[in-house]
Amino acid sequence: MRSKIFIFLILCSLSIQAQTNHVEEIQAFRNARLNSLKSENGWLNLAGLFWLNEGINTFGSDEKNDFVFPKDHSDPFLGELLLKDGKVFYQTVSDTMLVYRDDIQAPIISHRSLRWFIIKRGDKYAVRLRDLEGEYLKAFQGIDCYPTNSAYRIWADFVPTKGKMVTIIDVTGRAYQQESPGLLRLKIGKKTYDLETSQEGNNLFVVFGDLTNKKQTYGAGRFIDTALPNAQGKVLIDFNKAYNPPCAFTPFATCPLPTAANKLAVEIKAGEQFHGH
Repeated sequence: MRSKIFIFLILCSLSIQAQTNHVEEIQAFRNARLNSLKSENGWLNLAGLFWLNEGINTFGSDEKNDFVFPKDHSDPFLGELLLKDGKVFYQTVSDTMLVYRDDIQAPIISHRSLRWFIIKRGDKYAVRLRDLEGEYLKAFQGIDCYPTNSAYRIWADFVPTKGKMVTIIDVTGRAYQQESPGLLRLKIGKKTYDLETSQEGNNLFVVFGDLTNKKQTYGAGRFIDTALPNAQGKVLIDFNKAYNPPCAFTPFATCPLPTAANKLAVEIKAGEQFHGH
């Protein structure tokens, strides 16, 4: 009897320690997440998204420009952007500089508290503007989250679908094709669900929706990253690390929406919540 009690106490101790470790892991994840959002390369300082027209595009704080930058942080006229044959040139009175081509990394241009660079989405080009003293960054007060719950830390089977193309639609309504390397097949409660994935570097990336959307969580769904499948074809998906897309914090992002397959008919009460920012 004493040995059974001793084993029971050891198992309880291990369970408590595992739960403590998980809580600490999620807290560290959330701290890193907040630091990332508030960093110079984070989403909170986005201050504009300007779609380029073929030819000359003027920009600066003067309202006569094609693209109007924040008045308090910009000179009236900062120059011209020339979009021609898939290349973008930055032209000032004294200089011309190539700032976008498919085979080069777009340089970041600085002016006072502003930072801007060129992005490409589909066949369109845009100026992505950051303001290190922007209103969204100053107004940010953190993110509400569900309490850490180890029940949402789930081992999934990885079902390869290499070569399968899925249609992704973003918040601007633009549709594009993306390869899905596999499905994550997991059980929540008594039901089994499949999630389509994409691969980003050494991680799988999932955009998913669930029945908490528009209630406790962001209406357009959430994101989650996982490691690649292990040798047994398993993937650990921890919904406590589910996070809001950039569009929850700024109107100047172009976030993907969940595919129809990734809209789960179940509440995922884990990860980041959303009550309006």
